[in-house]
Amino acid sequence: MRVDVLGVSIDAVTLPEAVRTVEGFIAEGGPHLVATANAEMVMAAGRDRELARILAGAALVVPDGAGVVWAARHLGHPVPERVAGFDLAQALLARAAEVGWRVFFFGGLPGIAAKASEAATAKWPGLVVAGVRDGYFAAEESADIAAAIRDSRPHILLAALGVPKQEKWLACHETALSVPVAMGVGGTFDVMAGVMRRAPLWMQRSGLEWLYRLGCEPSRIGRMMALPRFVLRVLAAKKH
Repeated sequence: MRVDVLGVSIDAVTLPEAVRTVEGFIAEGGPHLVATANAEMVMAAGRDRELARILAGAALVVPDGAGVVWAARHLGHPVPERVAGFDLAQALLARAAEVGWRVFFFGGLPGIAAKASEAATAKWPGLVVAGVRDGYFAAEESADIAAAIRDSRPHILLAALGVPKQEKWLACHETALSVPVAMGVGGTFDVMAGVMRRAPLWMQRSGLEWLYRLGCEPSRIGRMMALPRFVLRVLAAKKH
């Protein structure tokens, strides 16, 4: 079931349900775009028609963020739980190691995707890494990168290019990539590579992961201003 949060359709799924959905996508063959929508992405979609269109056409949009879960429930469209993009990526990597899916790691600073893939293979020894590529490239290189990813025959492409670049890049090259599942994962590689830490579990469960990230990266303050605007828009939507 999909629920509407300020014009963005969110799939009301649990983490295990999201993994099973991705399994179905891989069984079907490609391509399928998986997006992880938090409050910041929802607000961006309100200003960016291209991003809004991409999210509307995505095969799966999980509720990544306590704000989105709260908003859905407040608007009378409850979702069962938060499905963080990081957690979904880890669950998919674990499943990939079990069943033999090939995974491509794309994005991040030079060396980060490689470290993330190494951490993944150390944690899940059966994991097959189809390829690794950092996220620094010129626009004219995109077609060659998409071709190289396609030729590596991954079942899953994890793209850490940041929102909305990763969603736009994946959507733009969807046909050329011909990957069963492509998913934007934001800063997931940074955490896997050990250059950034996730919030303590109690903060994640309390919906305060955004506060931890702000403390670690004060430069995010401008982006975080989307959160109070998001709350005000949800409250206004409830009145109507």
